[in-house]
Amino acid sequence: GGIKEQTRQSLANLQAVLEEGDAGIDSVVKTTCFLSDIANFAAFNEVYAEVFGTEVAPARSCVEAGALPMGALVEIEAVAFVK
Repeated sequence: GGIKEQTRQSLANLQAVLEEGDAGIDSVVKTTCFLSDIANFAAFNEVYAEVFGTEVAPARSCVEAGALPMGALVEIEAVAFVK
Protein backbone atom coordinates (compact mmCIF):
# COMPACT_ATOMS: atom_id res chain seq x y z
CA GLY A 1 0.00 0.00 0.00
CA GLY A 2 0.88 3.66 -0.01
CA ILE A 3 2.12 5.83 2.83
CA LYS A 4 -1.30 6.10 4.51
CA GLU A 5 -1.90 2.35 4.46
CA GLN A 6 1.62 1.60 5.70
CA THR A 7 1.31 4.20 8.46
CA ARG A 8 -2.00 2.67 9.60
CA GLN A 9 -0.42 -0.79 9.63
CA SER A 10 2.68 0.42 11.50
CA LEU A 11 0.53 2.05 14.15
CA ALA A 12 -1.71 -1.03 14.41
CA ASN A 13 1.41 -3.16 14.91
CA LEU A 14 2.64 -0.75 17.57
CA GLN A 15 -0.70 -0.89 19.35
CA ALA A 16 -0.64 -4.71 19.31
CA VAL A 17 2.84 -4.78 20.86
CA LEU A 18 1.76 -2.31 23.53
CA GLU A 19 -1.33 -4.35 24.36
CA GLU A 20 0.84 -7.45 24.80
CA GLY A 21 2.71 -5.46 27.46
CA ASP A 22 -0.52 -4.40 29.20
CA ALA A 23 -0.22 -0.87 27.82
CA GLY A 24 -1.99 1.21 25.22
CA ILE A 25 -1.30 3.83 22.63
CA ASP A 26 -1.77 6.47 25.35
CA SER A 27 1.34 5.05 27.08
CA VAL A 28 3.60 6.30 24.28
CA VAL A 29 5.73 9.26 25.36
CA LYS A 30 8.07 9.55 22.34
CA THR A 31 8.17 8.33 18.77
CA THR A 32 10.84 8.42 16.11
CA CYS A 33 9.36 8.17 12.64
CA PHE A 34 11.40 7.28 9.60
CA LEU A 35 10.01 8.08 6.15
CA SER A 36 11.59 6.88 2.92
CA ASP A 37 10.55 10.22 1.38
CA ILE A 38 9.90 13.31 3.52
CA ALA A 39 7.53 14.52 0.79
CA ASN A 40 5.09 11.96 2.25
CA PHE A 41 5.04 13.76 5.61
CA ALA A 42 1.62 15.43 5.19
CA ALA A 43 -0.14 12.16 4.33
CA PHE A 44 1.76 10.33 7.10
CA ASN A 45 0.89 13.04 9.62
CA GLU A 46 -2.80 12.87 8.75
CA VAL A 47 -2.96 9.20 9.78
CA TYR A 48 -0.62 9.73 12.76
CA ALA A 49 -2.94 12.46 14.08
CA GLU A 50 -5.96 10.14 13.74
CA VAL A 51 -4.29 7.73 16.17
CA PHE A 52 -2.45 10.04 18.57
CA GLY A 53 -4.62 13.14 18.30
CA THR A 54 -3.22 16.63 18.21
CA GLU A 55 -3.66 17.97 21.72
CA VAL A 56 -1.62 15.57 23.84
CA ALA A 57 0.39 13.69 21.24
CA PRO A 58 3.73 12.19 22.30
CA ALA A 59 6.99 13.95 21.54
CA ARG A 60 8.10 13.08 18.02
CA SER A 61 11.08 13.17 15.71
CA CYS A 62 10.47 12.54 12.03
CA VAL A 63 13.30 12.09 9.55
CA GLU A 64 13.85 10.93 6.01
CA ALA A 65 15.78 7.67 5.79
CA GLY A 66 17.75 6.72 2.69
CA ALA A 67 16.09 3.31 2.63
CA LEU A 68 13.95 1.25 4.96
CA PRO A 69 13.88 -2.55 5.32
CA MET A 70 11.89 -4.47 2.71
CA GLY A 71 11.14 -1.30 0.73
CA ALA A 72 8.86 0.11 3.44
CA LEU A 73 7.73 3.72 3.20
CA VAL A 74 7.51 4.25 6.97
CA GLU A 75 8.93 2.85 10.19
CA ILE A 76 7.85 3.99 13.65
CA GLU A 77 9.85 3.47 16.83
CA ALA A 78 8.20 4.24 20.16
CA VAL A 79 9.09 4.65 23.81
CA ALA A 80 6.23 3.98 26.21
CA PHE A 81 5.79 4.40 29.94
CA VAL A 82 4.07 1.47 31.57
CA LYS A 83 3.06 1.62 35.24
